[in-house]
Amino acid sequence: MQSKGFIKLIAVLLALACVYQLSFTFKTRGVEKQAAAYAAQFPLDQQGEAEQHYLDSVRNLPVYNLGFRKFTYKECKEKELNLGLDLKGGMNVMLEVQVEDVVKALAGDSQNDPAFIEAIGVANEAMKQGSSTDYISDFVKAYSRLSNGRPIAELFVSPDRKDITLESSDADVEKILKKETEAAIGASFNVLRSRIDHFGVTQPNILRLPNSHRILVELPGVKEPQRVRDLLQGTASLEFWTTYDANEIFPALSAADKLIKAELAQAPAAAPETAAAGTPAAEAEGLIAEVGAADSTATAETAVQEGNFDHSQNPLFAVLNPRFAGGASIGAAYKADMAAVNEYLAQPAVRELFPADIMFKWGVKGDDKIDGRFYLYAIKVSTPDGKAPLDGSVVTEATEQYAQRGATAEVSMTMNAEGTQEWSRMTGENIGKCIAIVLDGYVYSAPRVNSKIDKGQSQITGDFTIQEAKDLANVLNSGKVPAPAKIIQDTVVGPSLGQESINAGMISFVIAFILVLLYMGLFYKTAGWMSDVALLTNVFLLMGVLVSFGAVLTLPGIAGIVLTMGMAVDANVIIYERIKEELRGGKGLSLAIKDGFSKAYSAIIDGNLTTIITGIVLFIFGNGPVQGFATTLIIGIITSFFCAIFITRLLIEWIVGKWGHITFSRRWSENFLNNTRVDFIAKRKLAYGIAVALMVLSCVSFFARGLNLGAEFTGGRAYVIRFDKPVSAEEVRQNVEKAFSQFADADASSISSEVKQYGKENQMRIVTQYRYDDTSDEATSEVEQIIYDALKPLYSYDITFEQFRNTQTDANGILTADKIGPSIAKDMTWNAIYSVLFSLIAIGLYITFRFKRWQWASGATAALAFNALLIIGIFSMFYGLLPFNLEVNQAFIAAILTIIGYAINDTVVVFDRIREYLGLYPKRNLKETVNNAINSTLSRTINTSGTTLVTLLAIFFFGGETIRGFIFALIIGVVVGTAATIFLATPIAYDLMTKRAKTDVEK
Repeated sequence: MQSKGFIKLIAVLLALACVYQLSFTFKTRGVEKQAAAYAAQFPLDQQGEAEQHYLDSVRNLPVYNLGFRKFTYKECKEKELNLGLDLKGGMNVMLEVQVEDVVKALAGDSQNDPAFIEAIGVANEAMKQGSSTDYISDFVKAYSRLSNGRPIAELFVSPDRKDITLESSDADVEKILKKETEAAIGASFNVLRSRIDHFGVTQPNILRLPNSHRILVELPGVKEPQRVRDLLQGTASLEFWTTYDANEIFPALSAADKLIKAELAQAPAAAPETAAAGTPAAEAEGLIAEVGAADSTATAETAVQEGNFDHSQNPLFAVLNPRFAGGASIGAAYKADMAAVNEYLAQPAVRELFPADIMFKWGVKGDDKIDGRFYLYAIKVSTPDGKAPLDGSVVTEATEQYAQRGATAEVSMTMNAEGTQEWSRMTGENIGKCIAIVLDGYVYSAPRVNSKIDKGQSQITGDFTIQEAKDLANVLNSGKVPAPAKIIQDTVVGPSLGQESINAGMISFVIAFILVLLYMGLFYKTAGWMSDVALLTNVFLLMGVLVSFGAVLTLPGIAGIVLTMGMAVDANVIIYERIKEELRGGKGLSLAIKDGFSKAYSAIIDGNLTTIITGIVLFIFGNGPVQGFATTLIIGIITSFFCAIFITRLLIEWIVGKWGHITFSRRWSENFLNNTRVDFIAKRKLAYGIAVALMVLSCVSFFARGLNLGAEFTGGRAYVIRFDKPVSAEEVRQNVEKAFSQFADADASSISSEVKQYGKENQMRIVTQYRYDDTSDEATSEVEQIIYDALKPLYSYDITFEQFRNTQTDANGILTADKIGPSIAKDMTWNAIYSVLFSLIAIGLYITFRFKRWQWASGATAALAFNALLIIGIFSMFYGLLPFNLEVNQAFIAAILTIIGYAINDTVVVFDRIREYLGLYPKRNLKETVNNAINSTLSRTINTSGTTLVTLLAIFFFGGETIRGFIFALIIGVVVGTAATIFLATPIAYDLMTKRAKTDVEK
C-alpha cells in the first residue's frame, strides 16, 4: 500500500482528536462527582442545592489543564457527550405557534367581520385535516372567495402600519402577513429559549423546524412536566419599568443584612440554609476546598473591598453580593442562592426597610464576567394599579444595527402613537436613571436614559455584540404580536426508565461486541483478530466523532452503533473472501492481499454509499431518537470504511512484514461454501411463487387485521405505567375501559383502549384515543386523572395522583407519556411514506448510474420493496400474538429504511461480481455467469449476514423492551434481504436482461 506513512499519520491524528474530544466527558463527570461529594456534607434536603452551588461556583474556573490551554467547567460541559431523553429521562415537546392568533391581532377590530371569521375557520379546518400547506395562503384565498372579491387590505389598514394601505393588493398583503408570522414565530422561539434557561436543566435543546410553524424543545432531566407545559405555553409579557438606583437602596439593603443577622442569632433554626455556607479547607480537597473555603477565609476588612462575606456576619451579602451593584442592579447571586435571597427579602420585617413601591426582579441569565452570577434589579412601581407604565404592545419595530461609532452594536426601537406619548413622559422624568426591559418577569436589559425621547424612536446602546443586540431586538419584538405556542406533541421519559435503558443498552453493546470479535477471530483466524483491532478502533473513532459533532446519543443510537459493528466487519469479510479467492488462484501472499483489497473496493464503496443514502433520508424525515439512530449509522459507516480499508490493511501488512505469513481461515472454515454449484436461476420460478404467496398473505392480513399503529400515526396518548406488583393486561384494560365509559362524550373508539404488557409483568403500555384531538393541558390532565382513578386499586399502597404522574418522587406510576395531536400524526404518516419511496427511488437511480443498466436497478428495487412489504405484512400478521410489542411507529419506519440500506449491500456485491465476470468472460452463457457470481459470493453473503444477525440477536434479547420491536424488524429484514438478493433481485435482473437480449436479436 502506498503512502503508508501518511495513513499512519492520519490514523494517529484522528485517534488524538478523539481522545481530546472524549476527555471532556470524563472531566465533567469527575467534577460532578466532586460536587456530589461536597453536597454530601449537608443535610439531605439541602444536598441538591449545595451541589448546584458547587457547580455554579466552578462554572468559570479552570477545571481541565492541557498545558497549552485551560478549560473551565462551562467549556467542558459544552464539549461533553450528550445523552438523549430516552437515556437520561426528561421531556420532549413539539409546540406550534398559533398563526390564527397572529392574524387576529394584526386585524384588530376587523376580526369581527363575518367573512374574516369564516375564512379563519376554513384555514383552521385545512390545518386540522393536514391538507394545508400554508395557513396564510389558505386564509387569503378563503377570504377572497367568501367576501366576493373584496380587497383583504381593508382588514389590516391601521394608523400604526405604513406597509399596508387601501391600495395594497391581496398578494402584497399576503407577503406582509407571512413576514409578520415569521417574525412572531421568531419572537416565540426567543421567548421559549429564555424560559428554558430557567428550568434548571443541563444541555437543553430548542430547534425551530424548517418550513413549519413548529418548535421542538428537549429538556433532559426535567422534574416537573406539568410546570414545563404551563410555562412554555404562556403568552409573552413584555414590560417597561422605571427603577431605583443602587445607591438609593444600599442603606436599606445594609440594614436588612444586619436585621437578618440579628434574627438568625436569636432563632438560628429558622434561617434559610443556603449552599454558600462553606466547610473548612482541611476537610476538603481540590476544588471542594476552593469552593468550601470561599466564605470562611475572608476577613471583615477584605469582605467589603473584595466582596467576600461570611455567612454568620453578613447573611444577606453572603448570598447577594453588593460588590456587583451598579445602575439599577443592587447586587448579584449564584443561581443556587437565588431562592435564599428571595426568602430573605420576602420577610415582613425586612420588607418594611425598603420603599413601599419597590419590587425586585432577577436578570434573565447569569453574567460570565462575574462567574455566572445573576443580577438583582430594584424596580419602582410608579402606577396606581401596580402595572407597568408601558407594555410590549406599543413596540412596532425593533432592529439590531452597528453603532455609528466604534465596533459595538445597538438596538433601534420604534413605538406607536400611544407608546410614543408615554415613552416621552417616562424618559423625561427619569433622565440619568435606568428603565428596565422585562419579559416574563426577568430583566433583559436596564439601559440608562440619557435624554428625553419624544419622537418614538429610541437607540439602546451598550457594550453589545451584534448577537446580543439581535437577542434584545427579538425580546422587544416579542410583545408586538401575541403568538402563543400550543403543545401538539410531548413525550415524558422518567429517570428510572432512562437508567434502565442505559443498563440494557450497555449490556447488549458489550455482548454484541464480544460475539462479533469472537466470530471474526474464530472464522478468519489471525486476519480475523486484526479486523477485531480495527473494529475496536472504529468504535473509539465513532464515539469521538459523535462528541465532536455535538450529536446526542440515544438508545436507538446505541443500537445504531451495535448495528454498525455488525456492518463494519462486512467490508473485512468482502476483502478476506476476495484474498482467499486470489490465493486459491495461485497468487503469492503479497499480491493476493494487494489484489484482494483492490477488487473489493467497488463493492464496499457502493454498499456503504447506498446505506448512507438511506441514513440521510432517515435523518431528514425522522425526529428525536430516530435522528440519533441515523446520525450514529452514517458516522459509523464512514469510520468503519476508514478502519476496514486502511487500518486493517496496515495491520495485515505489518504482520506479513514481521513474520512473513498470515492466515485468513482455519482448517474447518477454509472452504466454507467454496465449491457450491447451485443453479439458482433454475429455481427462480419457485422463488417467484413463494414471494407472491407471501405478498398475498401480507395483503390479506393487512386488509383483515390492519396494523398496530402507534400514537404517532393515529394521534392520541400513550403511557407506560409501572405497578408495585405484577398485574394482568386484561385486568388493566377492564378497569381503564370502565373508567372511560362513564364519560358522556366518550364514543366507542375512545372507550376502547389498547393495553399490553411492556417488558416486566408489572409494566403496562396503555394507548387511548379519548379526546385525542384536544391537545390542551386540561385534556391531558383529565385523561391522566381517569387512568389514575382506574388503576389506583391495583396498587398495594395509597399512591397519590402527584406520585402517579411524577416518577421523580415515586418509582411507580407513569414512566413515559406520549401525546400526539391529529395534525402532527398526519404529517408523520406522510413523512414515513415519502421516506420509504425516496429511499427506493434514490437507490434505484444510484444502481442505474453505477451499473449502467436499468435492469439491475429494477431487480434491486423490486427485491427491496418486497423486503419492506413483507416486514409490514409480518407485523400485521403477528401483532398481539408474539410476547413483545409490534407497533408501527417512527422506530419501525427507521427499521424499514435501515433494511433498505443494508439489504442492498448483498445485492451490490453480487451485481459487482456479475459485472466483473461479464468483462472477463464475455462469451460465456449469461445464466452460467449469473449462477457463478451468486455461488462465488455465497460465503461472503452468509458471513456478513451472520455477523449482523449475531449483533441484532444480542440487542433483541438484552437491549430492553423499548427497542425490541425495532430490532425484530431488523432481524426479519436481514434474513429476508439476504434471501431476496439471491432469489429475487438477481433472477429478476437476469430475466429483464434476457428479455432485452431477445428483443435486440429480433430487431
